[in-house]
Amino acid sequence: MILEEDYIKRRTSTIPFGYELDTENPKYLKPIPDQLEVLEVAEDLITGESVSLQDACDWIEYKTHRRISPPGLKKHIDKKYGKREERLARLGRESTSLLDRF
Repeated sequence: MILEEDYIKRRTSTIPFGYELDTENPKYLKPIPDQLEVLEVAEDLITGESVSLQDACDWIEYKTHRRISPPGLKKHIDKKYGKREERLARLGRESTSLLDRF
């Protein structure tokens, strides 16, 4: 069996958003390009602070008919881009949170 380039090895029982079990080899996950594209757009909107996590989750579910929770999306973004404070520090911006002002 030849695996495609974008396949990833399954490491946990949870299947990440944008992937599905490969029917020929259940040890690998097959990417779902449409879902990964929608997720990438949502990542850009969230990291640019254009939308909230909840709004992004609702939009993702509307576009893909697959649900992702706000904590799950936050975990994905933090893992890929770093925590919000780290992202803002890299960009040289200050946090806009009211709690950070006091």
